[in-house]
Amino acid sequence: MITINMLSRADSVKGQGVLSAYQEQVKLVKEELADEFLCYENKNAFCDIMHYHTINPEFYAMRQLSRGRSVSVGYVHFLPETLDKSLKLPDHIRDVFYRYVIRFYKSMDYLVTVNPYFIGELEKYGIPREKVTYIPNFVSAEQFYPLPAEEKAALREKYGIPEGKFIVFCAGQLQRRKGFFDYIELARRMPDVLFLWAGSFAFGLISDGHDEIKAILENPPENFRLLGLVERERMNELYNLTDLMLLPSFEELFPMTILEAMNSHTPILLRDLDIYHDILFDFYLRADGVDGFEQEIRRLQQDAAYYQEAEARSAKGHAFYSKENVARMWRAFYHGVVSKRPAGGSRGKNPARLAGSAVRRAGEKLAPGRKK
Repeated sequence: MITINMLSRADSVKGQGVLSAYQEQVKLVKEELADEFLCYENKNAFCDIMHYHTINPEFYAMRQLSRGRSVSVGYVHFLPETLDKSLKLPDHIRDVFYRYVIRFYKSMDYLVTVNPYFIGELEKYGIPREKVTYIPNFVSAEQFYPLPAEEKAALREKYGIPEGKFIVFCAGQLQRRKGFFDYIELARRMPDVLFLWAGSFAFGLISDGHDEIKAILENPPENFRLLGLVERERMNELYNLTDLMLLPSFEELFPMTILEAMNSHTPILLRDLDIYHDILFDFYLRADGVDGFEQEIRRLQQDAAYYQEAEARSAKGHAFYSKENVARMWRAFYHGVVSKRPAGGSRGKNPARLAGSAVRRAGEKLAPGRKK
């Protein structure tokens, strides 16, 4: 039995996609891979695989101590340039922290990213491509799923939303990078539409755009509701309550909220970013800026056939990112990396390449044609 120690401190900041991804990963290994892998969480011991989900300093120290005993795997959830658009830090602190981020990644035996776009970005920091493997996120169909029409109607009554009101929903931290200001502008332009936002200032005063956003929240448009930090157990209600999931972010990796909305078959509208093309294919609607978002929302309101097509796209995305498919990728990856132990391991085939090839074979059976 291969042992895996899942290490994370993502629960120190509520409302992060990193926490959701960690919870889903642990559940996946414990439920789908339990025949071959024994999974621990934050165990003070060295296992065959030490899987680091966050970059806390104590994990960096643990990594140094585990050399020669364990295979280290690091999850890449962000790079310095993505953090730069989320946090407002003094220059001297920012520079030290960003150097630490890359140092942490370089200390790993292998890295996993949820978006293939980041493989090239990591290479720019001197991290070899063969060290990085792409495996997508997924979410549980037991927790996120479409509700019948009568339950959706009951939810509208529960939240005090009039029948027939078109609802746009966004979930994410309150910060400039998430496109909050465009979202508010849409609410001002479209007073007949209700705009909901679930999230908070996860990083407090250092959240980028904090003061400007707080000023807006003191006097928001009448058709905008800030729901605050919503427990994940309640999120399926909101996806089913919603007519459209809109994520106007200027920069993302692979938001868990998109997968959650797909599971409920809710139409998804995103800013047209290159980073989505190789992971979301034709599963979503895309637009550039407030004018484009407004045009798409109006068409979804007025064109029933177009709306049904958008629902079908989302359902297709749910089928592609199913638990079973992603579990096959992780099984192949873990076997690939553990085949070479740091001390006296097998020589010859590169285990990262072996894992990557197995992952690609699993993905190629399902991948639709790319739609750029």
